[in-house]
Amino acid sequence: MSHLSFRDTGGPVSLSVDYVVVGSGAGGATVAVSLARGGASVALVEAGPWRDPVDYPSSMYGAMRDMMDDWSTTLTRGRVFWPVVQASLVGGTTVINSAIVVRTPGDVFDLWQKEHGFGGDGLADRVWAKQDEVERELAVQPTGPASMGRSNELAIEAAARMGFEGHPIRRNVTDCLGRGQCLQGCTSERKRSLNLNYVPELITRGGTVLSCAPVSRVLFEGTRAVGVEGRFREPVSRRRGERFEVRARKAVVIAASATRTPILLMNSGVKHPALGGYFRAHPGVGVIGIYDDVVRMDVGATQGWASTAFRESHGFKIETLALPLELVASRLSGGGASLMQRIESFDRMAHWVIAVRAEAVGRVSKSWFGDDPVVHYSLGRRDMERFRDGVKFLARMHFAVGAKAIVSGVYGLPYTIGPDQLHLLDEAPLEPRAWTSILSHLFGGAVMGADPRRSVCDPMGRVRGYEGLIVADAAALPSTLGVNPQHTIMALAKIRADELFAA
Repeated sequence: MSHLSFRDTGGPVSLSVDYVVVGSGAGGATVAVSLARGGASVALVEAGPWRDPVDYPSSMYGAMRDMMDDWSTTLTRGRVFWPVVQASLVGGTTVINSAIVVRTPGDVFDLWQKEHGFGGDGLADRVWAKQDEVERELAVQPTGPASMGRSNELAIEAAARMGFEGHPIRRNVTDCLGRGQCLQGCTSERKRSLNLNYVPELITRGGTVLSCAPVSRVLFEGTRAVGVEGRFREPVSRRRGERFEVRARKAVVIAASATRTPILLMNSGVKHPALGGYFRAHPGVGVIGIYDDVVRMDVGATQGWASTAFRESHGFKIETLALPLELVASRLSGGGASLMQRIESFDRMAHWVIAVRAEAVGRVSKSWFGDDPVVHYSLGRRDMERFRDGVKFLARMHFAVGAKAIVSGVYGLPYTIGPDQLHLLDEAPLEPRAWTSILSHLFGGAVMGADPRRSVCDPMGRVRGYEGLIVADAAALPSTLGVNPQHTIMALAKIRADELFAA
């Protein structure tokens, strides 16, 4: 009974364990396997399905259908509707991200200490020690020359010519084949996503995994969390199946994502004025360069090169990002014959992006029509100025290495801009509706902090006013990081496991 899914139950399921963990992504899988390594009995409950690499889809349409949370149709509400990208399957977003591993910058701990009352050098040392462990366990290493591909090589050349720092991205990937399918799941099993290591290890250590098993609420006896309940759900039709209940003798750990964790707590009757609040993100925007020579950005590491040179001074990180043909087509304006003509340039395109360390703060609430999250989020002028500065910088990078034109994706500007038209980007509108963007790094909704009025959780992730209820994912992070959050989430999850054993 190590893995139960929608079709395997044959009747209601009732389990009793030491710890139940909700969510199997970077936070959930890490805390679950850490607890199991310490000898605890653990159940890991995941709303999405179990997908083996042989079953990963080859298309982005298939990935949205089989791997994304609600087909990736969650949109921000505010001045603009922007997609919120999250996975829903065993392994979480580690299955469909680019495996980017970045150690938590020291200034983040200083910020947390100053603004949220915890952190500083003590937490930094603990997090970095846990990140050492993660890097050993997941064989983290820089992207090698053999798997770079031309798009990444062009970015390296651009940074050298323009004289700023850049580096091969460190990834939890072994012997990358450069197939450019990170966003659909790595069928060659070179990406060490958590469904291929921590989750199977949990099972070998006696743990139980429930997939296709969305949790409806946390169970309480008084103010003590004692388990979770829900109903299995067929992943495509969403037909509901048998009920399940998992009782936890020691603690319930929630790691259901920055959008789903606060909703689950709300549905469970948890009350706190900050619940759903302090939602933050790294909105991303990209520029396509069109070259005379063949680039084939779909050959090579999906994201193999990055720069944090402007993370503090300008508020953005630069990355390469190869997109599948379907997503590139959605970035190119027009339709019919004109769109087909533009798509013909696909083999000569390179796509690079900025991830903005946005100042904007939003909130997560429940939909009027069910339990799906509604993300209220809008960017202000300063963040939009970062968009404009970043897009102009990306354009300069492309032109520095010979692009004949760029596609900015900004409404109101020409479809393509040449090297002698770079000044047009100075007048790019600061209206969010004019920009093509997504939110991919999400933070908050049930944040940690020392102030009980502003933070749902204390600095150890314990939900205030309740016993045995822990948040161990990005929902607890009280700020953006300015870098990819997976490594920080995993390190903090390991620390949460240590604290549970010490309690």
